[in-house]
Amino acid sequence: MQNTIQIQCPSELLLRLGMSAEAFAELVKTCTAISLFKEGKMSSGTAAHWLNIPRLAFLFKAMEAGAEFLEDSQDDFARETVLL
Repeated sequence: MQNTIQIQCPSELLLRLGMSAEAFAELVKTCTAISLFKEGKMSSGTAAHWLNIPRLAFLFKAMEAGAEFLEDSQDDFARETVLL
């Protein structure tokens, strides 16, 4: 089941960013996935699936945004090896 979430965004912001509403929505979605991954609330596999990109591509995006690949902990291992 898919859920749609709507947010309000002033037209001025989109104009200032030079983005369409669709491009801005993808940016928000990507930033959210990376943030949730960095906080340990979402696995890289789940984030990649949500963004419809390969897991490795997501990990590169996340690392570019300052995420650490893996901490040496059981929690990280469990989070990263869970099946979708």
